Amino acid sequence: MAELLLELFSEEIPAGMQPRARKDLERLLAALLEERHLGFAEMRSWATPRRLGIAVSGLPERQPDRVSERRGPRVDAPEKARQGFLRSLEGLDYELFEREDRKGRALYARVREAGRPTKEALGEALPAMLERFPWPKSMRWGEGEQRWVRPLHAILCLLDEEVVPFAFAGIRSDRHTFGHRFMAPERLEIAHPGVYGDRLRQAFVIADPDERERRIREEAGRLAAAEDCRLVEDRALFAELAGLVEWPVVLMGRIDPEAMELPEEVLVVSMRQHQRYPSLRTADGRLAPRFLVVANVEARDGGAAIVAGNERVLRARLWDARFFWETDRRQRLEERLPALERVIFHARLGTMREKAERLEALARFLAGFVSCDAEAAARAGRLAKCDLVTGMVGEFPELQGVMGGHYARAQGEPEAIARAIAEHYAPQGPEDACPTAPVSVAVALADKIDTLAGFFAAGIRPTGSKDPFALRRAALGIIRLVLENGVRLPLRRAFRVALDGYGSRFGQVDREQHGRELLEFVADRLIVHLRDRGVRHDHIRAVFGATPDDDLVRLMARVRALEAFLASEDGRNLLTAYRRGANIVAIEEKRDGRSYRGDPDPARFRRPEEERLWTAMQEAERAIAEGLEAEDFEAAMRALAALRGPVDAFFEGVRVNVEDEELRRNRLSLLARLQALFRRIADFSAIEE
Repeated sequence: MAELLLELFSEEIPAGMQPRARKDLERLLAALLEERHLGFAEMRSWATPRRLGIAVSGLPERQPDRVSERRGPRVDAPEKARQGFLRSLEGLDYELFEREDRKGRALYARVREAGRPTKEALGEALPAMLERFPWPKSMRWGEGEQRWVRPLHAILCLLDEEVVPFAFAGIRSDRHTFGHRFMAPERLEIAHPGVYGDRLRQAFVIADPDERERRIREEAGRLAAAEDCRLVEDRALFAELAGLVEWPVVLMGRIDPEAMELPEEVLVVSMRQHQRYPSLRTADGRLAPRFLVVANVEARDGGAAIVAGNERVLRARLWDARFFWETDRRQRLEERLPALERVIFHARLGTMREKAERLEALARFLAGFVSCDAEAAARAGRLAKCDLVTGMVGEFPELQGVMGGHYARAQGEPEAIARAIAEHYAPQGPEDACPTAPVSVAVALADKIDTLAGFFAAGIRPTGSKDPFALRRAALGIIRLVLENGVRLPLRRAFRVALDGYGSRFGQVDREQHGRELLEFVADRLIVHLRDRGVRHDHIRAVFGATPDDDLVRLMARVRALEAFLASEDGRNLLTAYRRGANIVAIEEKRDGRSYRGDPDPARFRRPEEERLWTAMQEAERAIAEGLEAEDFEAAMRALAALRGPVDAFFEGVRVNVEDEELRRNRLSLLARLQALFRRIADFSAIEE
């Protein structure tokens, strides 16, 4: 068995593109090998800033011999058709035979194809594979038409000790690559795939990105411990850093004491977003006056010049931040409201000043459901967007909301208002922390409900995978805020109040239709949200299908009760009986062309099982109604479970489709009435097998 090694050496590959490029390379090469009938044992890929590579072990040294069949014309076809078929087989090893198939008796050829050496098959196929490589952005260079993410300098391709010869983008494959750009820039000769990793390491290149990330974490942790600090966990940042260097060297720098007076978030964002510096915390949890730099070279001075240079860069950036921090606080947030008139929320939804006014009114309305001070919620909503016109947010857009909270505290606002301003964008994803303070919950809900109501009224909805205004995220935010805080909020009414805030901007809007569409959208996101947490989508659909309720907390309680009911033996058996009865009623209604909804006539009962079921249904209906009224859904489910015995007895002892037409119709009405009783709890027809 043979091993394939392929490396494409180029100018710098953006760190964010490297993980996807590795997956694409594995996918494309696996498809190529399957197409060429070449099995393999294992495949692994890697990427560095300057190379994308893959190794495949367990390859055969040549393709297997194959026998295939080709169908020709019918045996009674004109001679011209026969000769054309024979010409298509010229140069091949074949034998002719006849076979009867569904189109008649036809001429066939059994073609024997000898397998080619794997090296030849790969050399022929690899250029086309590389041409199809799906880089998000690619470029041409020189005089060629072929593209790559950045200009290619070398292609290393070996099958064991032999070069797999091919050309791509003006580069011919060979057995050479290059080491570290600065510490070992010389060309390296690779004798066979087994020495590739060691040869690169000797040339100060760690090919495996996971190993580079481990090295960064270990060195960073060691430096942090030496200062009695701990590393701030940031998986995305460490993965990106591993994609920026081939030989990671972790160094530590210091933050000026004056800069430490800035809000912590400013320091973290400035270091992370702009400089890619990991942060540290002291033993008591405060941000440490230190930062880490991941260099790509072992400097002769131990990194002193690198650290000094990075300290100067950070000092300048934080000096700008201190200027904005001091300047922004000279103007109160409410004094910035007129400037929001120049900031467009959306061309069809007005300005940010108008949104602030809507948030003020909507947060005041929502305060009653969150049990918080209505005026505090209204003021937080009014001021929530004011930091958008501050110098700090202009420089660091990631800090919108957060800086508003800091400026609110600086001007003496109560902590509840400042916190609500800081948290009103949250949660921004499934892993983001959800606000819990009542005023924060009211304002965060107001922001998302206003956005959804406005965009839907304007006819702007997500389509397929496209959601440019993050409306799905807004719906998920509403769901999490409501469920995680137990907010008993009637969503229809909330959306209606939000739409009222837009005045006559959208003309005559069908408010009922608007509300239904919004609730359906939220319900779809709820299904996705709960499915990720192990709740079956059909259980949610069953509850939503049985009630027009728009209280998500109550709906979720019903879903949980339904789950427990269906997990019980009584629940499973009743579901089977429900389906049996529903099928009978559906078939007979279709045949008779009429509905059997309505109460049966007890005077027409002929069997004790009918009377017992009817009595049990009336008792269950009263108990279910009481349980639903008290929101004791477990009690409602118990009342439904009590029907198991009478339902089983009915199906064992009663025949529905009897010759007596009046009796038949009465029994169908009894089953239809049983369906209606089940539907008080949930739409059991939506529950899958």
